[in-house]
Amino acid sequence: MKRVEVLTQPEIPVSLSGNVHWLSGEGCGSWFQIEAQGTGFMINRFSPDGRLECKGIFKQTAGTPFNINEHFEFTYLSHCAEVNLLQYNNRLTFKLVTKST
Repeated sequence: MKRVEVLTQPEIPVSLSGNVHWLSGEGCGSWFQIEAQGTGFMINRFSPDGRLECKGIFKQTAGTPFNINEHFEFTYLSHCAEVNLLQYNNRLTFKLVTKST
């Protein structure tokens, strides 16, 4: 049986605000940041050392209505085109609408 190495959460890079969330992965992981923007959400993804990998405006496409002021966590599968959150044991899916640079 192959052993899977999951990267543990590193220290938050000084270049990132304290409002980032770590999502571990096999051999790597990413920092995610979300904020309300108009009728959607700006979601940024950063490398473990704080380099911006992608960002854009996302719209929720599945799950109960998201409350950004309540506890949530990022979960799999989350990447530059789709992000999934867990809030109160509900999976919330967000899809990229507009890629930002």
